[in-house]
Amino acid sequence: MASSIHVDIVSAEGEIYSGSAAMVFVPAAAGELGIAPRHAPLLTTLKAGEVRVQPAGGGEEQLFWVGGGAIEIQPHLVTVLADTAARAKDLDEAAAQAAKQRAEEALKDRSGEMDLAEAQAELLRAVAQLRAIEKLRKMKRA
Repeated sequence: MASSIHVDIVSAEGEIYSGSAAMVFVPAAAGELGIAPRHAPLLTTLKAGEVRVQPAGGGEEQLFWVGGGAIEIQPHLVTVLADTAARAKDLDEAAAQAAKQRAEEALKDRSGEMDLAEAQAELLRAVAQLRAIEKLRKMKRA
């Protein structure tokens, strides 16, 4: 029985991560999904949020942020195809705060440049980034 599963996280910008994992957690459209080795095949969409990779053999959990996309799961391989992706440590908190502020203002002022759906999507992405940044902070303190 395999004790690890190979994980690839890629976006339009390129490969973000490739390695073996004991467990992977992703923000699937229907809710958080935990993926262990020998998981049943699955293809589903992702919403904006964090991807957590627990390395095989122990070690520090790796955090990534994705802005949506799709995931393909096979018994020994997980492929995350993200619209946009970044390592959580590379996220810019000030930029995320500014994006959140812009989206909130656009939702209040419906006569602005951003339409409602675009403003809601921007707000979700910014909040997901801020959550990933906060979780990374907590991990560093522990």
